[in-house]
Amino acid sequence: MSDALTPDRWNTLRRHTPARIGLGRAGISQPTGAHLAFQLAHAQARDAVHHPLDHETLGASLRETGLETLDLHSAAVDRATYLQRPDLGRKLDAASTALLGAQGDGDAPDLALVVADGLSALAIDSHALAFIAELRRLLASDWRWAPVAIVRQARVAIGDPIGHALKAKIAVVLIGERPGLSSPDSMGVYVTWAPRPGRVDAERNCISNVRPEGLAPAAAAARLAWLLNEARARQVTGIALKDESADAAPLVEAQASFRLDGR
Repeated sequence: MSDALTPDRWNTLRRHTPARIGLGRAGISQPTGAHLAFQLAHAQARDAVHHPLDHETLGASLRETGLETLDLHSAAVDRATYLQRPDLGRKLDAASTALLGAQGDGDAPDLALVVADGLSALAIDSHALAFIAELRRLLASDWRWAPVAIVRQARVAIGDPIGHALKAKIAVVLIGERPGLSSPDSMGVYVTWAPRPGRVDAERNCISNVRPEGLAPAAAAARLAWLLNEARARQVTGIALKDESADAAPLVEAQASFRLDGR
C-alpha cells in the first residue's frame, strides 16, 4: 500500500514548521494519516474552547504562593452565551462588581493581574502558574500587586473595569487565545496603562502565542516585565510603547537552507 502514496517534495520543510505542508497524496486524496491528524487537531481545538477553567485549583495554588485572589465572573452566564455574545464577556456580572466595590480604599496598586479563561482555558491551566511565578521573580519588590482576579467567561477587555475598580496603574490580562489547529493551548498577555472602561486595543500591548512550542512562558514573562517597567516609567502602553525588550532576530539563519534539493 505504501507504493500508492505519492510524496510531496515540500516534505523536506516539515521539520521547520508545524504547518500542514508536504502531506503527499494518495490518488487524488490526502493520505489517511494526514486526514486523521487533521481531524484530531480539529477535535483538540474544539475541546479547548469548551474546556472549563479550574478556577478553584488555580486560586488555591496562587494563594499558596502568598497572592490574594478574587473569584469573578463576566456578564455571560454560561459558555453558550459567552460564545454568542462577546460583548457580555467584556463586562462583569453584578456580584463581581459588588465584590470589587468592597475592596476598600488602600494604597493604589501598581499592577492588577487578571487571569481569564478566554477561548482556551486549557492554556491558562497549562501555563499561567509558571508564568506568574517567573514574573514575580523578575519584577522588583517595589511593585504593589492587587489581588489576582480570576475571571470566568471573559474577554480581553474585562481587565478594564477590574483595573479601574482596583485603582491600578496597569492591568495585565492573561487569557486563553482562540485555538489553532496546531496550538490549542496558546496564552495571550495584554497590558493596559490606566485601565478603565472604554479603552481600545490600540492602547494595549500584546504578547501572543505563549506556550512551550511558541514563545516560552519564561521568555514571555521577561518581555512582560520589560513592558511593565517601561509602561510605569513612561505612563503609556499600546502604540505609544514599542516593545524593544530584545534585538530583532535575523530574518534568515545563516546556516539554514530551504532548498528542496537539499543543497
